[in-house]
Amino acid sequence: MTYLENEKKNKNRFWKGVLVGALVTAFAGLVIVGIAAGISIIGHTVMDGQSMAGIIESSGNPEEEALNLQRIGNKLDLLEQVVDDYFLFEEDVDTEQMEAGIYKGMLAGLEDPYTTYYTAEEYRAMTEETEGVYCGIGVQVSQNLETGIITILRVFPGSPAEEAGLKKGDILYKVGALDVYDQELDTLVSQYIRGEEGTFVDLTVLRDGEEISATVERRMVESVTVEAQLLPDKTGYVMVTQFDLVTADQFISAVDSLEKQGMERLVIDLRDNPGGVVDACVKMAAYLLPEDQYEGTILSTADKNGKGDRYYCQGGKLLFEGSGSNPEYPMDDGHELDMPIAVLINGMSASASEVFAGALRDYGMATLVGTTSFGKGIVQALLPLDDGSAVKVTIAHYYTPAGHDIHKKGLEPDVEIELELDEDLIGQYDVPLDRDNQVQKAIEVLKQ
Repeated sequence: MTYLENEKKNKNRFWKGVLVGALVTAFAGLVIVGIAAGISIIGHTVMDGQSMAGIIESSGNPEEEALNLQRIGNKLDLLEQVVDDYFLFEEDVDTEQMEAGIYKGMLAGLEDPYTTYYTAEEYRAMTEETEGVYCGIGVQVSQNLETGIITILRVFPGSPAEEAGLKKGDILYKVGALDVYDQELDTLVSQYIRGEEGTFVDLTVLRDGEEISATVERRMVESVTVEAQLLPDKTGYVMVTQFDLVTADQFISAVDSLEKQGMERLVIDLRDNPGGVVDACVKMAAYLLPEDQYEGTILSTADKNGKGDRYYCQGGKLLFEGSGSNPEYPMDDGHELDMPIAVLINGMSASASEVFAGALRDYGMATLVGTTSFGKGIVQALLPLDDGSAVKVTIAHYYTPAGHDIHKKGLEPDVEIELELDEDLIGQYDVPLDRDNQVQKAIEVLKQ
């Protein structure tokens, strides 16, 4: 097959993927790890301080359904010999990459899209992103796990991506000469899109069926994950785009400011929010909720042995109990919000978004408006290894305060309404709130 034939075949395969299904899965990104590359439940490390040896010791019978390591080792020796004897481009062999591919392939065999292996470089890049400050281009992206298609969900105002003309809804096609549709998102971001400050990356996106090229400078970007405003009718509007380590403080500051301005009701917009850091999520929920139900529980988890963790409020404190210790807790929490609240959700509201929305609804504090959420109700633990690499593995289910398991089901809204935009607004980055029918429905519900 010639190069041109192969290129045509790849492009046809890509377009076939574009047309398959809605882009509702797997967020990771240039900004924060999310449901495809999250740390812990939805972001932060659950199993800090535990060694791999300790985890293996507690996992049950090591001989039960164990891999035949001797047979595997013999086959790897044979494959190495095949490469040495026959592989044409010997000068291009990267043994470190080959070794990483072995580990990635082993975990890929579990057929769990949330369980994966990270090289030391990938792990460093991922943990940097959760801090909310990173060197990149300033976009939030989503990857469909079935098709591999990567879509831009959000372009940060004032970011290099905005300056280069990238828009929400653009489909990422190429990074340089690299076709991206079958690339793992974390690897693509850490190895090809992120880079040293002041350097440039060439991107090709698809927009309305046309290929558009952009050269984007990499710069230090601080995530603005919360945007807020007080509407003329005294309705507070707060949009949370993801849950970074900085998000809880941004959210609390926004709500405080709106209260001082005379806010009488609150709309929290979690549409297209893929999740993020669990500590930010529970801190935000605790700031709004009382502690008079479910023993103050905001979030609980359970592994295959029935053991798990619990985040809860008690005596004006936000507390954690469960496996290991968490130095973040206890936290002060003497605040609750006594006013009508609506939470906007859709099919891309996932993970931490569902924890937050589910907790508010279980406490009777909020009405959910929009469409059914994504439905990611499983927990990943990030296990750092001695050589600087890491393994992310699914370990448990999580539950809302009332004990609901939403995995693969999502949260159904109390008021279901599809997004309907006027023709001139379709594909635009910013939709005026007074022309957003879901926002207006949420306000209507609160006034009733």
